[in-house]
Amino acid sequence: MGKVRIGVIGLGNMGAFHVSYMNKIDGAVLGAVCDVDRGRVERAIAGGGVAGFGTYPELIGSGAVDAVVVATPHYQHCEIARLAFERGMHALVEKPLAVTIGEARRTVEAAGKTNLKFGMMFQMRTFPMFRKVRELIVEGELGEISRVTWLITDWFRTWTYYGSGGWRATWAGEGGGVLLNQCPHNLDLLHWITGMMPNRITAIASIGKTHPIEVEDEVSAILEYPNGAVGQFVTTTGEAPGTNRLEIAGDRGKIVLEKGKIVFTRTRKGVREIREKSPEAFANVEAWDIEVPYKADGAESHTIITQNFVNAILKGEELIAPAADGAKGLEIGNAMLMAGVTREAVNLPLDGEAYDRLLKDLTAKYGGKKTVAARADAVTDISASFKH
Repeated sequence: MGKVRIGVIGLGNMGAFHVSYMNKIDGAVLGAVCDVDRGRVERAIAGGGVAGFGTYPELIGSGAVDAVVVATPHYQHCEIARLAFERGMHALVEKPLAVTIGEARRTVEAAGKTNLKFGMMFQMRTFPMFRKVRELIVEGELGEISRVTWLITDWFRTWTYYGSGGWRATWAGEGGGVLLNQCPHNLDLLHWITGMMPNRITAIASIGKTHPIEVEDEVSAILEYPNGAVGQFVTTTGEAPGTNRLEIAGDRGKIVLEKGKIVFTRTRKGVREIREKSPEAFANVEAWDIEVPYKADGAESHTIITQNFVNAILKGEELIAPAADGAKGLEIGNAMLMAGVTREAVNLPLDGEAYDRLLKDLTAKYGGKKTVAARADAVTDISASFKH
């Protein structure tokens, strides 16, 4: 294969963004685009040399591409990926991988029966800050993890945002709210950085608390891990100015990520050793605050993921974000929502069929309760959402 011919499916905010840089990817060329909106297609192919289609089966069956980037509404992600696999095409999918963990598992299984590359657009894995913290944990600098707390309440969204698409913030169109739309990156990093998956989750989730929508816009969850560690995850799209603070506590101290800084409060001795062996009832745990340096390379994160995807196809490079990992973060989010709306603890691995039933119940109960509509004066700048 010379250059990988990429087809971008879905030309909304993210799809159009991917089109804008595709020909700058080494070893790739934009071969085709697809959208139900003909105007979007015409704009994308105006420069010539790119095929345009109105449906994804047409694009996939055209012979014009070797791989697809999927940037459609959530429910279509897996069905498009599976059709691509059937036609021998690689797939790179925008978050989330799927709406339900059952659908995600079926699609990962389908990809596993091929030699095709199946990746996720989890560009936050390329952020130097997160990569540095993961490195510290993997190399044992923090010791065994005892607590993970992510207060991620700066996903502020206006009513105008939710009115910008009829499918947004509906169970039938989007399949969820803040956990499925804004937080997939955070949920992915939660398990990728720590290397841990929870085995039990309890939560409180609010449906349309601060917006006239039918899905969750506020969630507070408690995660339990097999080693006894505990996690807290708090998020909302209705709070401003909001906070983005990740704390990871372990046997050798605590790492805090906030406002672009990594502060490692490192204990001189292991916390467990002091706790169990110190003769002092009120022992002072000696520790040092260390601001951990990391190199910010300035590279655009989406292009890094796409370049890696192309390199994986052409050179066998390991994927930064394989789709199987996308299923892990999705499972955590599905479990949080199930626990949050039922007010009952949920065990992981999550029962996929039980979650499917829950989604049907939520659709029946809340479907049609979104009342906010599109505004003629709406201002939409997708780059504003990349700050995370």
